[in-house]
Amino acid sequence: MKNKLILFLSILFSVIFCGGAEAQNVTVNAEIDSVQRLIGEQAKITLEVTANSGSNIIMPTFDKEIVEGLEIIHKSQPDTQYLNDRKRIEIKEIYTVTSFDSSLYVIPPFEVMIDSVPHFSKELALAVYMMPVDTLNPDAFFGPKDIWRTSLTWDDYDDVFWLFLGFIVMGAAFAWVLIRYLNNKPIIRIVKIKPKQPAHVVALNKIEQMKGDERWRASGCSKEFYTELTDAVREYMSERFGFNAMEMTTAEIIENLLVAEHILKESGDDTVKELESVLVMADLVKFAKLESPMNENDRNMLCAIEFVNKTKLPESEIAAQPTEKKVVNYRSRRTKMLLLFSVVLLSIVAIALLVLCIRELYYLIA
Repeated sequence: MKNKLILFLSILFSVIFCGGAEAQNVTVNAEIDSVQRLIGEQAKITLEVTANSGSNIIMPTFDKEIVEGLEIIHKSQPDTQYLNDRKRIEIKEIYTVTSFDSSLYVIPPFEVMIDSVPHFSKELALAVYMMPVDTLNPDAFFGPKDIWRTSLTWDDYDDVFWLFLGFIVMGAAFAWVLIRYLNNKPIIRIVKIKPKQPAHVVALNKIEQMKGDERWRASGCSKEFYTELTDAVREYMSERFGFNAMEMTTAEIIENLLVAEHILKESGDDTVKELESVLVMADLVKFAKLESPMNENDRNMLCAIEFVNKTKLPESEIAAQPTEKKVVNYRSRRTKMLLLFSVVLLSIVAIALLVLCIRELYYLIA
């Protein structure tokens, strides 16, 4: 009998303490941000519920009013977060309320169902009062105040300044492009031309440069000397007589010169024979590795100069070459279309900037 009594008391104490512990695991708290408001002002009521994770929590629901006369303007979505390694859960809801009747509103405790067990928050109160009116002086009436005139600063008219500056730039660009579009005249350019020197002048200049070069006075330079000398003469003959002397042998060059009868008439047979001796000596030096003495080199150079002077064109037959050339460029269709598009676009931008500038100026003055 005694053992049964002890077992019964143990079970009773376990139920009591477990129930108390379970009750302590749930908290329902409600707070209001202000206890008094003017008519039409808003107040916020925060409802927080904390319980064990996995609990079935049912928050309170309202239609349009919490109590009669206290309207709900907005209800936030429940804000849920987990605590203590997801062992606890916290749910927060915020009610935005207002009232248009002056009164003291007593907000009863919020009822939250947790695992089918009701839990309640504390009771709240909100005093709503009207704007105080001076009932002792009902005739005292104060009309509207005069408009204050404040001085303008840069922040007031900087938009007008930049818009007007943009309009000036776009207007100038529009005027320039429009003039270009309307002025459809061709573009005329004068190109300077360097006159081409006659063939004999070019040849004589090269030979004169060779005369002043001391390298040809050294021994072992005969091949380079005759190569440069004959190249100058061959280039001259190619320009003067019209056959490709640079690619011909000595025999072919002499044969082409003898065909030109006017050369023999003007310069004589001796000139062609002397040139032939120069070319033959050049072949021996270049291909047979013959070393020519210095006096022979000077004589062959004089023979080359004499050949050029005797066979060159007379000054009267040298055609005068122009020193400048006129180039006329006509405007293409693509350029015209591009200019027309630029005119339209710039005009639209300039007009838009002007309208914005006038509007900002009007608001500034008004």
